[in-house]
Amino acid sequence: EFCVQYRETDFDFLQRLTAEEGIFYFFEFNENKNTLVFADVAGALGEGPLLPYHPDETTQAQQLCVTTLTRQAQVRPATVELKDYTFKNPVWAAEFRHHMREKNLQHTGYEHFDFPGRFKDEQHGADFTRYRLEALRNNALTGYGESNDAAMQPGVLFTLVNHPRDDLNQLWQLISVFHTGHQPQALDQATGDTGTIMSNQFTFIPYHQNWRPMPQSKPVIDGPQIAKVVGPAGEEIFCDKYGRIRLQFLWDRYGQSDDNSSCWIRVTQPWAGQGWGMLAIPRVGQEVVVDFLNGDPDQPIVTGR
Repeated sequence: EFCVQYRETDFDFLQRLTAEEGIFYFFEFNENKNTLVFADVAGALGEGPLLPYHPDETTQAQQLCVTTLTRQAQVRPATVELKDYTFKNPVWAAEFRHHMREKNLQHTGYEHFDFPGRFKDEQHGADFTRYRLEALRNNALTGYGESNDAAMQPGVLFTLVNHPRDDLNQLWQLISVFHTGHQPQALDQATGDTGTIMSNQFTFIPYHQNWRPMPQSKPVIDGPQIAKVVGPAGEEIFCDKYGRIRLQFLWDRYGQSDDNSSCWIRVTQPWAGQGWGMLAIPRVGQEVVVDFLNGDPDQPIVTGR
């Protein structure tokens, strides 16, 4: 396995890796510290405020409450299929499908297909397919609301009460909140007795739904590169049973030009097949030309020397 941070910031790199594994993050605040929390299930979220529903302006001025609430449904993919390939097992189908769980307000015929799925084994194939579908369906069934409670924040649950529709009086998961504040009395030209006003607009999903970040695009290497074949001191040929070698890339500031400088990297051969062909292993110290499958920095392959 190879994992390269190539022309992306630390933050972008972290977001890409966590999104690939279906991990989201949120913040917890208290008087002594602020904590960044990484999680992959909705059960990790803490419970937030309990708020009554009050659409009338008189009540809104007297207590913390939800002032507006709507729900909506969108048509989103119902099935995801991902496919990949591994040279170690070329006859393996490497195809995984995952179907939505909701049975209402959705069209079951919409499918999302992608290749490569960025997995090389059964477990990651099944997990990545499920993560992709859950990410694509983040906004399939959502809600929008407004409130005057400054404690509303993404990554917590809130409880709605006193709504005329009983099915809405339950826990909900906050996924975005936009706060707005007005303090007109702070302006010299302000008149009247209007006090400080705090409000927010928020979006929410069912409390038990696992919200997933969408996969982030990897940086693309747009052409071949030069690298040097490396290995342990004193070795002329250093390869594994598949004829793969290790390289020191010219941009790698941390590699020590030894057998730990990279992962095992495949080498193309001029002629190969079942029971026939040839094998020419680049020697330690030689310069080689390296390309990248689909421009992926994590999938180098030696194409020339």
